Amino acid sequence: MEIIRHEKTEMKSMSDCMNKLQAEGFIINFMVENGKLHVVDSNKCYRPWQVKIVNFYRFEGASDPSDNSILYAIETIDGLKGVIADAYGVYADSGISRFIKEVNEIMKNTNPSKNEE
Repeated sequence: MEIIRHEKTEMKSMSDCMNKLQAEGFIINFMVENGKLHVVDSNKCYRPWQVKIVNFYRFEGASDPSDNSILYAIETIDGLKGVIADAYGVYADSGISRFIKEVNEIMKNTNPSKNEE
């Protein structure tokens, strides 16, 4: 019998997390503009139904609420993998927040059995 051990990696900073994600292929930088996810330095853009949030990571500042941030690992419908960062709470970017909320709603409402057909 083979024993599989999973080691938990503690990431103390956003840069540690970004390095880990880059090693996993999340190399694209995204931004949200006019309700679409854009590839930085490219003309490619995606609507909420064309992306999925693979994972997210929250980072909390020790004493300053403006240090609170969140990093999203995103994959597009055509296979691009990248990240977008935002503050969370009162300092969040409303455009990013709306876009992420739409993606989450779409992901919740997607029927897995339909995707298998």
